[in-house]
Amino acid sequence: MNILMMTNTYKPFVGGVERSVEVFTEEYRGDGHRVIIVAPRFKGMPDHEPDIIRVPAIQNFNGTDFSVQLPIPGVLTRALKGFVPDIVHTHHSYLIGDTALRVAAKYGTPLVFTFHTFYERYTHYVPGDSPVLRRFVIALSAGFANLCNRVFAPSESVARELRRRGIITPIEALPTGIDVEFFSSGDKRRWRQSAGIPPDAFVVGFVSRIAPEKNIGFLTDAVASYLQKEQRAHFFLIGSGPSENEVRETFWQRGLGDRVHAFGVLRGKQLVDAYHAMDVFAFASHTETQGMVVTEAMAAGVPVVALDASGVREVVEDGVNGRLLPSEDIEAFSSAFHWFAGLTGEERAALSENARTTARRFSKQRCARRALARYASLLDKGCVYERAEDSPLDEIRRVIKAEWDLILTKTRATSAAVGAGPPNTTKG
Repeated sequence: MNILMMTNTYKPFVGGVERSVEVFTEEYRGDGHRVIIVAPRFKGMPDHEPDIIRVPAIQNFNGTDFSVQLPIPGVLTRALKGFVPDIVHTHHSYLIGDTALRVAAKYGTPLVFTFHTFYERYTHYVPGDSPVLRRFVIALSAGFANLCNRVFAPSESVARELRRRGIITPIEALPTGIDVEFFSSGDKRRWRQSAGIPPDAFVVGFVSRIAPEKNIGFLTDAVASYLQKEQRAHFFLIGSGPSENEVRETFWQRGLGDRVHAFGVLRGKQLVDAYHAMDVFAFASHTETQGMVVTEAMAAGVPVVALDASGVREVVEDGVNGRLLPSEDIEAFSSAFHWFAGLTGEERAALSENARTTARRFSKQRCARRALARYASLLDKGCVYERAEDSPLDEIRRVIKAEWDLILTKTRATSAAVGAGPPNTTKG
């Protein structure tokens, strides 16, 4: 198959969407399929990227490290010359999503959309954030999903929420897989020695973008509470983001700065070794649709303490491979670390093995095979913008229909946002 992957974010930016695109692309190519990725330009991107098309974009949008694609007509059409996609797969419903719909209509090919993000939980990055804006992005993403042939949800809890929002396009829970074998083998001793961590220390770890939407304030307070009570405890902070300095300052103010180890963004073997150097992984985000870092930690045999939230509850089983806490309670979260630290060696080994067993369900090979099977089924069923005939006139008809659907979707989303009536996200 010829597969066109389209995303608003990609390397060198590090996040769940970027890793999802990369993981699936590698697996598809390994199976002999040709994949072209369409993504915005980013500062620091490689000079040579085979089968990756970079489109013009505004850098560092609103002071963040995000890049926003510019809708410049003709750039993608020229770049795709000679490549006819069998499947168009978009990882966003806005900006590049509009372009993906136009491409799918032009070629009369099926359109797949992975709902990676509850966009309304990220509107604080946009000037003019308000309840109206949040209602708009909810309705807009649901309306876009109903213009697609298939929606992938990274977890079943997300799939349920999307159906509740009125999405009638077939939805399937299909997570992004991880390289289980790669994360299963790391050097705990070497990493701890290099970081100056005592051999008998109890290490709490965190890997993620360090930002408000990750509930980083609550996590910081809970970990700090534990460190204040347990003198042999240390904290690994892995990642970067706008809240990084605030987190460090909180620990220093509480006299804990010497037991907090901020490593920045880690990749490859360094990241694997860091996971293996942890005793427990902490995660408090409410915004995840999957939470790949939770699965990565488990592949390394590290149990997880997390809040019960979408994308996490399908992975963490309370008392089996970690602790899943029902609400934001600093004392309860901190006590979960005490519980782990008090377990016998045999009990810890059982939790660790259960974590590894859970991670194997999310192997990248297994997830990619499922996605390819869904692609193949769509080729047999046709698409939203079906070819009536193979002619330039029919192509124009499909493209015009797509443009009209995009206009209607935005109009309905605006109506829903301002309260002029219930959102109408149905097709057509």
